[in-house]
Amino acid sequence: MKKRFLLKGEKGQREVKEVAVFDDPERLRAVLSKLSWRILGLLGDKEMYPLEIAKKLKVHEQRVYYHIRKLAKAGVVEIVREEEKKGATAKYYKTLFPAFGVELPFGYRKVKAISIPSINEKMKRFFGSFLKDGCFNGKIVVGSPDPHGPFKARARDGHYASYLALFLGQFVELPEDFAVKLDVDVKAEKEEDNNLILVGGPGTNLITQEVNEFLPIRFSMMPSEHGFLFGGLVSEKTGNVYTSDVIGVIARIVNPWDKEKRIIVLAGNKAVGTKACVIALAKFWKEVLKNFVDEERFATVIQGFDLDGDGKVDSIEVLE
Repeated sequence: MKKRFLLKGEKGQREVKEVAVFDDPERLRAVLSKLSWRILGLLGDKEMYPLEIAKKLKVHEQRVYYHIRKLAKAGVVEIVREEEKKGATAKYYKTLFPAFGVELPFGYRKVKAISIPSINEKMKRFFGSFLKDGCFNGKIVVGSPDPHGPFKARARDGHYASYLALFLGQFVELPEDFAVKLDVDVKAEKEEDNNLILVGGPGTNLITQEVNEFLPIRFSMMPSEHGFLFGGLVSEKTGNVYTSDVIGVIARIVNPWDKEKRIIVLAGNKAVGTKACVIALAKFWKEVLKNFVDEERFATVIQGFDLDGDGKVDSIEVLE
């Protein structure tokens, strides 16, 4: 018996299920009887033993045993566990496939190949709750380009979110709601209690400023009469201080406003440092996530480099 996949698309969402394809009419005959079909439906919902099935369908137990044997021989149900009941052994069965079909040896036609890369297991854990049922589940938050916050800053790194979105689009469907938000809108609409990917440092992104104290590698923000003075990134683990413009942090923490949600931060000392972080996660994620273990508190320092000498960051190094 072959296995195929049945693909269904509705409203931009794709769903797939495995199909058992019969190449022997006799095996198919075991599935097509009315009682066998009802038994398969029951065993698809949960594992059951024959007497339990007989009571549920209000038929004689021997009829159920007869059809179960045929279905097992056809390879469409199997015993998943055994349990002692009143001195006898009850065998629990389960349906193996959610769909069945017949394939004739013709009719294939060439289609344009679409390559959708599978997501690495470590990356899947890193993004975690951001990936739900094949769709992006969260918000990408960028700083407003208008003067805002205590520094009256204009964000110049918001466009880096488009590069990040292109990267994520390889693995997830487009969400129904618009996924990119300005920091001022997130605060105004009280959307902090969500899964958030924050692009930009605390000088230009107000939400990064609010979560800074929870980061394992955080920005040194010293109060002054003009708001805050920035002293670069400080590592909680090593005590190292990083002040270069091309340095940034990639972090993943529990959302302090909703413990069930997560926040990912991609932020640099300056806009070029934020760009280095976005490039690092999109192009060099294997190196970035090499030491990713703690799903609730992770951070790494990224330094950007201009390898081809055109004045733009195009490569990175993980410093810690």
